[in-house]
Amino acid sequence: MDASGEVADLKDNVNFMVESLRETTRANEEQDWLKTNLARFSALMQGRRDLAVVAESVMDELAPLVEAQCGAFYLAEEGPDGTVLQLVGSYAFPDGERPTRFRLGESFVGQAARSRRTISVDTIPAEYLVASSGLLRAGSLSLVVLPIVVEDQVLGVIELASVQPFTQVHRDFLDQLMETIGVNVNSIVANARTDELLGESQRLAAELQARSGELQARQEELQASNAELEEKAELLATQNRDIETKNLEIEQARQELEERAHQLSLASKYKSEFLANMSHELRTPLNSLLILAQLLAQNPTRNLTAKQVEYAGIIHSAGSDLLQLINDILDLSKVEAGKMDLNVDAVPLRALLDYVEATFRPLTGQKNLAFAVHTAAGVPGELLTDDYRLRQVLRNLLSNAVKFTEQGRVELRIEPATDAELPDGVRRGGPVLAFRVTDTGIGIAPQHLETVFGAFQQADGTTSRKYGGTGLGLSISREIAFLLGGAITVESTPGRGSTFTLYLPAEHPDTTATGTAMSAPEVLEDGDAPPAAETAHAPSAPTDGQPRRLLVVEGRPNGLLRMVAESAIAELPRTSQHGVEIITAVGAQEAAATLATRPCHCVVLELDMPNGAALELLREMHADPALHAVPILAHRGRAIAADEDLPGGAGRVEVISSLDELRERIALHMSTDSPGDIPQLARRTESDWSPDIDSSLTGRTVLVVDDDRNLYAITGILELHGMHVLQAENGRAALECLAAHPGIDVILMDVMMPEMDGYTATAAIRAMPEHEGLPIIAVTAKAMIGDREKSLASGASDYVTKPVDADELIVRIKSHLPAQATNSAASSAQENA
Repeated sequence: MDASGEVADLKDNVNFMVESLRETTRANEEQDWLKTNLARFSALMQGRRDLAVVAESVMDELAPLVEAQCGAFYLAEEGPDGTVLQLVGSYAFPDGERPTRFRLGESFVGQAARSRRTISVDTIPAEYLVASSGLLRAGSLSLVVLPIVVEDQVLGVIELASVQPFTQVHRDFLDQLMETIGVNVNSIVANARTDELLGESQRLAAELQARSGELQARQEELQASNAELEEKAELLATQNRDIETKNLEIEQARQELEERAHQLSLASKYKSEFLANMSHELRTPLNSLLILAQLLAQNPTRNLTAKQVEYAGIIHSAGSDLLQLINDILDLSKVEAGKMDLNVDAVPLRALLDYVEATFRPLTGQKNLAFAVHTAAGVPGELLTDDYRLRQVLRNLLSNAVKFTEQGRVELRIEPATDAELPDGVRRGGPVLAFRVTDTGIGIAPQHLETVFGAFQQADGTTSRKYGGTGLGLSISREIAFLLGGAITVESTPGRGSTFTLYLPAEHPDTTATGTAMSAPEVLEDGDAPPAAETAHAPSAPTDGQPRRLLVVEGRPNGLLRMVAESAIAELPRTSQHGVEIITAVGAQEAAATLATRPCHCVVLELDMPNGAALELLREMHADPALHAVPILAHRGRAIAADEDLPGGAGRVEVISSLDELRERIALHMSTDSPGDIPQLARRTESDWSPDIDSSLTGRTVLVVDDDRNLYAITGILELHGMHVLQAENGRAALECLAAHPGIDVILMDVMMPEMDGYTATAAIRAMPEHEGLPIIAVTAKAMIGDREKSLASGASDYVTKPVDADELIVRIKSHLPAQATNSAASSAQENA
């Protein structure tokens, strides 16, 4: 109302009082509303135990009360990545459109929980800021996010959104409500934990009661048994005194056993060293015996009677038997001392069977015995084992079968072994093969089936026994089989024959991926033997991209020379097998066609082909200048006669009568990319084998470095061929002699000598530039693993073992002396004569 003066002042005072009364009334109403609703929410949550139900009830009541259009209730949970906020209750929440789980600090929900402070956002323009929350991403809505905190611990977050800003009384109410909700949520969580612990306690109490009953029963049993134990305790005390006495005796016995084991270990070591040294000491005089016996048997001066020559041959044969016995004893010593080394490598089964055929087919043919080799289905085409030792075992088993069989047959059958038949000692873990050697010989009595495997044991050990031998073969074979991871068994019926079975793992058990990686082995089909393909390939390609081809020319398909060639290639190191290709030609015409279409690294030729076909092929090769550099290894069952000439220029022809020597020459030629670098083998003629002395070495000077026990024998051989022999008893004397006689043509160097051994002396000679190309042939009698490689590594040109074969020694010397110089020396000697 309008007034002036005092009335105006009165009016203003009355208006102020009315307004003040109105504000007071509104404040009181807000406080009443706030307290009433706080009490209502406290009553709403009272007695509740399910947090999800509490959250839904709170949101259903709270959102309309504060005029919010959306709301969400998040509870804090501990997860593997820390505290997370999980949605448990909502009001008008857009399902599937908003996230329901937040980490601390993620969006407004996570940030409010991490900072423990309320976050309010009023009318944020969409074009000004895009804010992410559990309910909306952007817009002009008002948002309030309130953390539920009790004793500085975040229990959850409530998020509310409204299309209009929240009033101050709503904000005050929400702040106070969070404390009430926090107390109730904390109480519910504590009650839930209490219920959980109570249930666990009740369960444990029930278990404890059950166990208490069990313990009670056991206690009664223990009390009953205690009486028995007390009685036994007295008995045990007496027994303990007896045991202590026996323990003292056992300890004394153990010490004695350890001492004896130490003595046995030393004895085994000394025995191995003794046998290795005795091998040299025995071979050295044996070398002289065999060489001199061979010289006497040749009777070069024609002054011995036929009977005396026969005696010399018997001495040579007996010496050879003694040499084999020395080798067997040395092998047995290596096995017993654990010093036998294995060279595990891939072994093609085809090459192994070809070796068996080539070795034992002639022996069985001489005794008119049937001989067969069978392979069953499922046998792998390649083994991973020691090829040399496997051949040694098979050679011994088959040799015994042939020796003890007078009529009938000898058979080798290879098949997969079943688990049920494997004997103890076979190391399993993969396929195992059974090599069965069956014969129709004399058989073995049941009481001797085990003793035949003992060292120096035979089924017939009487003084009147019919069959010879040392009895070491089977003992060594069984030990080698054990080293290879296998075993040997025998079944026999007297008068009907025997079957010796070698069980061998297809892959040596101690091989690791370290050692040898193999491709999946070829599996052979059932048949008499794996068929040799017309063209056999080595596993890899050559270093220069072109294969090294070996042409085998013989009178029939898959003949003996083919088998010898495959055996030689199979024995090469894996790197040398790289890219070798064997081609078989039947007859001279097919060989000529093959040579015309593809280059060959080397040719193996059968000289005994009918109608002079081999000589005709040599003439055709002589007519083609492109083939003059191709090495030709010509094999004949006998040495070529002195007056039997071959076409000149037809390559580099080497006439060889020994299959072993042929195998060595094939391996030598096929292991190099340049066949011209291989020294040509001196032609071995009938005159080489006859008592007539070949004078082609006359006038040449040879230095023999050996001790005095062998100097006489070797000097006798060389002087028969007209060579001038210089002698030295050790390596140091050899160096002095070489310095005094620079015209020496060849050196025979013993390996084991006093003061300076052959290895050191050879290396010293090779260090002299003027003697870099001087032929040095190493001679050894120790025959230990690695001797040959060690000799060649020290600089030796060649390697022979004692006892030295006289003819082989002469051939080796001639092969290392230039042919022109040899012929020149011989001519000069004849002119001087």
